[in-house]
Amino acid sequence: MNSFDPTAADRFTFGLWTVGNSGRDPFGEPVRARISPIEIVAKLAECGAHGVNLHDDDLVPPGSSAAQRDAIVAAFKKALADHGLVVPMATVNLFTHPIFKDGAFTANDPTVRAFALQKTMGAIELGVDLGAKIFVFWGGREGCETDACRDPRTAIVRMRESLDWLCDWTRDRGFDLKFALEAKPNEPRGDLYLPTTGHMLHFITTLAHPEMVGVNPEVAHETMAGLSFVHGVAQAMEAKKLFHVDLNAQRIGRFDQDLRFGSEDLRQAFLLVRLLEGTGGGVKYDGPLHFDAHAYRTEDDAGVWEFARGCMRTYKILAERARAFDADREVAALIAEQRSTVIDPLLAGYSRPKATLLRALSIDAAAQAQRGLRYERLDQLMIEHLLGVR
Repeated sequence: MNSFDPTAADRFTFGLWTVGNSGRDPFGEPVRARISPIEIVAKLAECGAHGVNLHDDDLVPPGSSAAQRDAIVAAFKKALADHGLVVPMATVNLFTHPIFKDGAFTANDPTVRAFALQKTMGAIELGVDLGAKIFVFWGGREGCETDACRDPRTAIVRMRESLDWLCDWTRDRGFDLKFALEAKPNEPRGDLYLPTTGHMLHFITTLAHPEMVGVNPEVAHETMAGLSFVHGVAQAMEAKKLFHVDLNAQRIGRFDQDLRFGSEDLRQAFLLVRLLEGTGGGVKYDGPLHFDAHAYRTEDDAGVWEFARGCMRTYKILAERARAFDADREVAALIAEQRSTVIDPLLAGYSRPKATLLRALSIDAAAQAQRGLRYERLDQLMIEHLLGVR
């Protein structure tokens, strides 16, 4: 084992749906046989993962009897115990069944909204039974192809009512659980409601129990919209709302690719890991590091586990590179904040005396504008650290 080989201490997790992906796409049939949840647990443990996450339907097939459910869950729990894995997060599939063709919590038909709540209650119970402390909501069908079908404000109200209902039900049951909302701009609907992490963060402030709701940003989803994933995660961290994170890779302007972490845009991947690890001096994220990605369609079973190991190794390599970058004295000098014992106190909180002193400051804007900030050198140093030559 070398320093980049993953271990359980790294907090890396995968979903049953990620390594279990059969390679099927809209234009082709599966290229790999289904891997059972029990097999996935064993192989993830062998690869050095910490945990496994799941949708309700990933583990318990829809339509299973109570006895069948109990037998499946018992076997899965045994596999977890045998291999030392945990279930940090669970979620619910409210997008595959045809009943959700017009959405789940936002659907126009109240019967559909009731079914969505029923299904989510069962998924929450399953997650809690398996030890999950985080429950993610991805509204894959919460959107539209034509806004003529409903007022978008109505959709937001319905989403709020559903989450408030589920928060109250979860509290009433005494479950130790937090909710994390996952944004996406489009696909499979033409437009999805609450399409970015920023939208979700504001929406959370309108809920009845905002303290138990955070976000689960995904690299691909923010990148699809052409946004900086690093900035979205930073906003969530600053708001103390980063409850979970989905790591993968994505090219701007493409369909949701869910590529191996770090396989596209290494610069952004590096900056993301630097942010999460807190090597630049910020607070470190200490929650699960979940890879919501899947192997190329070209791969057989062996390739799936190579993909899984690759996700984890790339993260660890980037974390080492981030530590080296932030330990570099020249880097530290270039990003050192300029401080003024005169000006800084005037900017920290308003008061009338401060306003008077601020207005009286003599600032040479032309001279200040001519100062070079040496960000070209800083960026080059980052690239050299990323390439391993410094």
